Amino acid sequence: MCGDRAEPGCRTNQERVWRPTGTGRLRMTETIRVGRLAGVRVGLHWSVVGIVLLVVIGLAGYQLPVVFPGYPVVAYWLAGLGAAVLFVCSLLAHEMAHAIVARRNGVQVEGITLWLLGGVARLRGEARTPGAELRIALVGPVTSVVVGVVLAGVAWLAAVAGAGTLTVGVLVYLAVVNAVLAVFNMVPAAPLDGGRVLRAALWAWRGDRFRAAVWAARAGRGFGFLLIVLGVVRLLTRDTGGLWWMLLGWFVVNVAGAEEQQARAGAALAGIRVRDVMSERLDIADGRWTVEDFLRGVAAAVRPHSAYPLLDEAGRVRGLVTLKRLRAVPPERRSTTSLQQVACPPDEMAWAEPDEPLATVLPRMAQCTDGRVVVGQAGRAVGIVSHSDVSRAAGRVGFGVGLAGGADLAQETPAPPPDWWYPGGRPVAGPPPSPGSGPPPVGPGAPGPGGQQGE
Repeated sequence: MCGDRAEPGCRTNQERVWRPTGTGRLRMTETIRVGRLAGVRVGLHWSVVGIVLLVVIGLAGYQLPVVFPGYPVVAYWLAGLGAAVLFVCSLLAHEMAHAIVARRNGVQVEGITLWLLGGVARLRGEARTPGAELRIALVGPVTSVVVGVVLAGVAWLAAVAGAGTLTVGVLVYLAVVNAVLAVFNMVPAAPLDGGRVLRAALWAWRGDRFRAAVWAARAGRGFGFLLIVLGVVRLLTRDTGGLWWMLLGWFVVNVAGAEEQQARAGAALAGIRVRDVMSERLDIADGRWTVEDFLRGVAAAVRPHSAYPLLDEAGRVRGLVTLKRLRAVPPERRSTTSLQQVACPPDEMAWAEPDEPLATVLPRMAQCTDGRVVVGQAGRAVGIVSHSDVSRAAGRVGFGVGLAGGADLAQETPAPPPDWWYPGGRPVAGPPPSPGSGPPPVGPGAPGPGGQQGE
């Protein structure tokens, strides 16, 4: 068994190694961390600049001067900038509503990221019931409607108070945009909120979450292709707005395909728990070591691994490093860079419990630990799950190659048992190992009951 050893020839069938391409929700890494709002981490992706520029230039350079002539040029640009900022805030309100209701329904929230096509509330796990799924999905569009109504009311008050037509016009524009955002998001196609509503309805009606997710994802793919076709038609009529439709359609198709893949994978892995596939041999490292010294030691080892938990003097996990992360450090900086500096921090690591269904772990493999999920029990790290561990489990049920096939899968897979998506217990909330007595050793640790670290 290859496990996590960086040995030549370990991976004999590259096509069968599963890589997470989606989590059922879009993975979008923040470029700038803004802070926390209501306890939820908020960040910006660099592409959010695109949506700000589109709004500012579209309003100040084209629409506002035509609809509200006679104002100074600087007034149009200030109005456009104000509209862009308020629009981004309305997107944040939409996603915050999802995050807050998700937390109240027992779903952990990793954070919110605003980007080019709007916002993403990154959820860890899935709703436990159709009702919870419905509430989480509906609250976003409802919030957009509420924001639109409030803005329309403010616009009316501004008009009554004698505010300039430019100010009133910008407020009306934002009210309309939020209403359109709510309507668009209610289209019954994943990954839109309407797709979540459809999935909840089908789940409640048929009692089968798996089939509900597949059909919602298929509806999303169909809607995405429709957007692409309409975008092409608009381009043929020399309307450059068709490019935006095509981009949006491409996004919907790809995320919907990933969601269908996720649902099929969950069904194929039904009945398999984390402890059934995890590697129980953990090699630990000292975060104070430099990258250069550590790589030299690993390279000299007989059977080096490619993932190492970092422990402090008290035995607490302080991160996880992988050979991929270490080799990404420029050679000239390796002698002055510690392992702790390049490790995935504890609050961003993916954790699981031994008795969780393996299907629930798949979304977490797209987090910062290069596809590894650390398994914790009774306050200690007891194992690790990797891509190759999942691939071997998928291969045993005849789903190894199919996982890479996206939504166009030929295999028919059995539906999962009723509670495959929820482990019956809460995920490990933070770094689990109990305090130790001193600095951790570097290199091979004591083997567990069986197996080796997964790749």
